[in-house]
Amino acid sequence: MSVTFSPATVTSGAASTLRIATSAGTAAGTYPITVQGAAGGKTHTVTYTLTVGGGTTPTTPPDVEVAQIQAHLAQLNTIAGQNGGNRRSTTAGYRASLAYVKGKLESAGFTVTEQTCASGCTAGAGNNLIAEWPKGDANSVYLFGAHLDGVSAGPGINDNGSGSAALLETALTLAKQNPAMKNRVRFAWWTDEEQGLNGSDFYARSLATTERSRIKAYYNFDMVASLNGGYFINNLNSAASAPMKEYWTSLGLAPQENVEGQGRSDDYSFQLVGVPTSGYATGASAVKSAAEAAKWGGTAGRAYDSCYHSSCDTTSNINATALDRSADGIAYTIWKTAVGDVSNPANDFSVSADPVSGTVAPGSSATVTVRTATTTGSAQSVALSASGAPSGVTVSFAPASVTSGQSSTATVQVAAGTVAGTYTLTLTGTGSVAHTTTYTLTVSGGGGETTWQLGATYAAGDVVTYNGVRYRCLQGHTAYPGWEPPNVPALWQTI
Repeated sequence: MSVTFSPATVTSGAASTLRIATSAGTAAGTYPITVQGAAGGKTHTVTYTLTVGGGTTPTTPPDVEVAQIQAHLAQLNTIAGQNGGNRRSTTAGYRASLAYVKGKLESAGFTVTEQTCASGCTAGAGNNLIAEWPKGDANSVYLFGAHLDGVSAGPGINDNGSGSAALLETALTLAKQNPAMKNRVRFAWWTDEEQGLNGSDFYARSLATTERSRIKAYYNFDMVASLNGGYFINNLNSAASAPMKEYWTSLGLAPQENVEGQGRSDDYSFQLVGVPTSGYATGASAVKSAAEAAKWGGTAGRAYDSCYHSSCDTTSNINATALDRSADGIAYTIWKTAVGDVSNPANDFSVSADPVSGTVAPGSSATVTVRTATTTGSAQSVALSASGAPSGVTVSFAPASVTSGQSSTATVQVAAGTVAGTYTLTLTGTGSVAHTTTYTLTVSGGGGETTWQLGATYAAGDVVTYNGVRYRCLQGHTAYPGWEPPNVPALWQTI
């Protein structure tokens, strides 16, 4: 940000024009700018309040420079040459490759971690590398990955230096552009893929249920620069594939389903745990058909990559056009899924209960911690209330109102004589919007016969009285209005 005056000096009574210029990377926010006038040993000031928006989202995603990707491939080729000719997951060549990628990402401002493959990987395999761009909604993550390891036979430049380098340069381009982000983007470079998808399998299996649910899609890039290649998309017609297909279709490429790669690369690890997947590939050892050669060029009857898993898989084994189209498609997908204007997020919060259930005897009470958190925007006042309590049960909060981010203690008081049963209490936080959480209260008792109670939960075999008539429960259920025993013979039998 810069501030200039034209003219910079005036005679009192005259005016000057103040010009404020912000760069593309200026952080969104509100800034007080103090304008000062000084003369004759005296100084006077006035304040101008500047609000910088979240930046603009380019309508066209950036071009990822293929020359920079090729420079990464040259470095990976050199690393292989310095370490026995390959970058297999268990070798110094792999570890040096990981260090190279990690260094680039850390310098660009990514949050970078290494994950040790603690089970399922080949003994001595190197680590997975995970890099997250620290902007956007952390509860909505788009994960982009490629395996970094190769086979023992050669440097592994197309398989899979191409996917790894394209992913790296796209990540660095994202950091340079630094757009406003609506969703979170995470990048991953996997170990031990060539020995059985082991690194990605360990990562996917290690995800907690909540963390896995945050990943909205996984995109895989394995061999994206085959010399005699085609243009293939994993799960071509899925919702996750839409932006990838849209980009390649815009180039007139008419992409096809990646039949050859089904179940053979790291996207399969995520399919197995229920994460939507897609990705690009340009082909491995399968043979190009005449129709494909007519559509995309190249030689029919020859493998997409004749150097697949061979010593000739070097920097000479790269189709720069396919590499460029793949990287630009990755950037396009990131912009479509995760980039957006978030300059003025709405104020919002969440509410939760701890514990979420409890058993209380009549005449006793229980306490529940009700936690709130600011999820977007600024903190706000949240009023707490409860509903769903049966006769004899009261809920109070101390305090009854909190600022989001703070907690309150709810006291659930059960009066003597309260009918035994299980009840769902709804705890509501009301601010600019309302959010709820539930607490399941079980009122203990000696069992036996009770009076039917609206809102109570009954199990098969329970006996109640209603208007002087005894009934036996036939199916477990919660008592709703209109479900009085004489009205629902499917639930209650007269005894």
